[in-house]
Amino acid sequence: MKLTLIAGARPNFMKIAPIIRELEKRKEEGLDINYRLVHTGQHYDPALSASFFSDLGIPEPGINLEAGSGSHAEQTAQIMLGIEKDLLNHTPDILVVVGDVNSTLACSIVAKKLGILVAHVEGGIRSGDLGMPEEINRKVTDSISDFFFTTTTSAGENLVAEGVDPSKIFLVGNTMIDTLVFQQEHFNAPEFRNAKRDFLLLTLHRPTNVDDPMKLEKLLNEIVRGAGEVPLVFPVHPRTKKSLDRIKDLPDIEFLNPLGYNQFLYLVKNSLGVVTDSGGIQEETTYLGVPCLTLRSTTERPETVEIGTNVLVGQEWDRVQEYVRTMAKGNWKQGRIPKHWDGKTAERVIEKIVSILK
Repeated sequence: MKLTLIAGARPNFMKIAPIIRELEKRKEEGLDINYRLVHTGQHYDPALSASFFSDLGIPEPGINLEAGSGSHAEQTAQIMLGIEKDLLNHTPDILVVVGDVNSTLACSIVAKKLGILVAHVEGGIRSGDLGMPEEINRKVTDSISDFFFTTTTSAGENLVAEGVDPSKIFLVGNTMIDTLVFQQEHFNAPEFRNAKRDFLLLTLHRPTNVDDPMKLEKLLNEIVRGAGEVPLVFPVHPRTKKSLDRIKDLPDIEFLNPLGYNQFLYLVKNSLGVVTDSGGIQEETTYLGVPCLTLRSTTERPETVEIGTNVLVGQEWDRVQEYVRTMAKGNWKQGRIPKHWDGKTAERVIEKIVSILK
């Protein structure tokens, strides 16, 4: 049995790492199964060093396609050209894609046209917002995939509503939570001045929130007013930094350089709460029981709102200050952890893949 695993951006490696560790375990137990990890190079990230992969407990990729940046069309085209050559030279029995980045879409299309089975880990999640490139990637990938490994029952329901055969859908849980569980004992504190005090954590990178410096400045001021005396710690995404550099009078926030996974998750776990526009952080805060305010109108992870610790701003942007104030005071809702978010998702994924290929 031969698998090709696709990762294109840093979060993809977090999702694929537990699957690789489980494959290595099954190989040691005598299972005839081999895999090839392909890094599409969609994101060039200096943090993707040898230590990054060793920290995750996985080998470095078999190849880096070095697709690089560019428009969505340029990037997708480069990935398709690169993965076609690799799949022709190393044809697997099944191609496994994770998440919803351009690499997910591009590699699925090429594999399908080459007659290779496609399995989508994290299939079926939907925000309902086609203004998000990720939503387009999800829907197109799911329209041509052969098997779907879902994080929640609602993701499976989305797929069934779109005409997918229920026998092809497997509720397995969340491999991002597998990584969190695996790494938790390695969380370590970055250097920041509020290390011995209560603090709120802030992350922003969505174009609609950060590309306009005036809008970003107004949003930051609202958050600061809501936080009151509680310090705000903000690891800054490169995209956000471009706008921050154009703001003359920055509010009283402790800005940090981008952090590695273990340092960032230390901040998440030890904060009073997180204000974010990220997707994955909604999941991590729900698992850790940390309050989360998501500065978006939609979410593809409704379970984090329905049973988790996440609150979605939705259309209530005028209440950002009020929400942050509630978080700073510790008056947040209690959450629960969704089914199968237990650190054993990869075991269920590989068990199903082995069954499929046999």
